[in-house]
Amino acid sequence: MSKHRYPFFNTQFITATISTTLVLVLLGIIVLFVITAQNLSSYVKENINVSVLISDDLDSLQIMSMGENIRTAPYTKEVAYISKEQALKEEIEAQGIDPTEFIGINPYTASFEIKVKAEYANPDSIAQAVSQLKSNPKVVDVIYSKDLIKSVNDNIRKISIILLIIAGLFTYISFALINNTVRLTIFSKRFLINTMKLVGASWRFIRKPFMTRGIVLGIVSAIIADGLLLSGVYWLYNFEPQIVNIINLKAVAIVFGAVLVFGIVITSTCTMLSINKYLRMKSKDLYYM
Repeated sequence: MSKHRYPFFNTQFITATISTTLVLVLLGIIVLFVITAQNLSSYVKENINVSVLISDDLDSLQIMSMGENIRTAPYTKEVAYISKEQALKEEIEAQGIDPTEFIGINPYTASFEIKVKAEYANPDSIAQAVSQLKSNPKVVDVIYSKDLIKSVNDNIRKISIILLIIAGLFTYISFALINNTVRLTIFSKRFLINTMKLVGASWRFIRKPFMTRGIVLGIVSAIIADGLLLSGVYWLYNFEPQIVNIINLKAVAIVFGAVLVFGIVITSTCTMLSINKYLRMKSKDLYYM
């Protein structure tokens, strides 16, 4: 088998693949952080609890009707009914003290515990939902943490801005690193490119093998990078199974697709820019580089 039959898999190609793969892994990690930041934001927001305390004189049918109204409300993700007895039991388990032994009655109120949808977990939307809930005369009170909701939204906004800046910076760095790798590869072929020009080969004909090589470099590097990222995600799943709520299959698929697209686009673009540089260059200038 001659070396011309397998032109891609030489030492130069392997070196370029390793360099490009490392850059794509770094880029994939940044994309994963950006995507999972949104998932983490939704996860945190959807675990903010709103307690709707209800009157003791409601019968079971009225409780079911109120629960159904809350369940079908546009802001509700999950709702659970906590009876007076269940609330007392949970408090005894948490504190280790039974208050009925001291005051003779169950001091707790039945309630609906609501987890709101992420898009409604902001001060304005929560305030509207609370106002709607309090309009029911059988609702004693609605309890939620205004400060927590404000703090969560402010922190998530700041983190999102920082991550976007970091993502933009690393995208630029990734392009620069891969561009240098590709340029060094084509630099070693500059005299061959010039010779092909001198014998009358068209620019399209000269570009074709280099562009093919660049695309293959991007695909191979992206596949290896995706494999390394998959190994990392698999390790995280085994280390902390609950992380699947944040790094879900959809996020992983988007990251893998983004790495593949970035790999192909960046390597082919860098190859095009580099090959065009040498195609425009005069023969005498090749000796002064």
